[in-house]
Amino acid sequence: MTKIYPNAASSSSSPSPLSSSDDCKIGGDDPVVLTVWKKSLLLNCEGFTVFDPRGNLVYRVDNYMAAAKGHIFLMDASGATLLTIRRKKLSLGDTWLIFDGETAENPRYTVRKNVSLLNSRCLAHVFQKKSVPIYLIEGSYARRCCSVYDEKRRRVAEIKQKEASVTGVAFGKDVFRLEVQPGFDAAVAMGMVILLDQMYGSGRFI
Repeated sequence: MTKIYPNAASSSSSPSPLSSSDDCKIGGDDPVVLTVWKKSLLLNCEGFTVFDPRGNLVYRVDNYMAAAKGHIFLMDASGATLLTIRRKKLSLGDTWLIFDGETAENPRYTVRKNVSLLNSRCLAHVFQKKSVPIYLIEGSYARRCCSVYDEKRRRVAEIKQKEASVTGVAFGKDVFRLEVQPGFDAAVAMGMVILLDQMYGSGRFI
């Protein structure tokens, strides 16, 4: 059987290679390729489990369905909250806020689902304290084929289907790759994955 998380059992005893301040320092100038599994490692939870190229647990999302109160926490391997994602209340369209840690003030980013039919490839716009978006997310989340572009149209992160190392074995849509370019915060990239799943996924946590 092809393993999704080869070192998950030992990840709790070894330090996580990524943190909210690392900004994708794995591999120096090379992109970081993470494996995202749309599954919580805890029972009775909805969420995500994310592993680095060595199979170490780096991020997790564990949302108890009965306890969800309009927010999602992105945690590191030890359970410390890196980002808090909240739906913006009383807003037009599907708008979300990304906060650092467990704060609920001064959001780091505002993410709006695209509702315009003029650019059907656009999935969402990401803002940071100004009316012009600093990131644009395009592609198809259903096919796990999305890219995040910055203001200069440089790809900073990409969602791709994951291919199994064993010929003839395929992962489903719940297991995919997140490729993050150097200089872009891997935690923020994972936060965008969470929001795409809320906006376009088959099921929502909250």
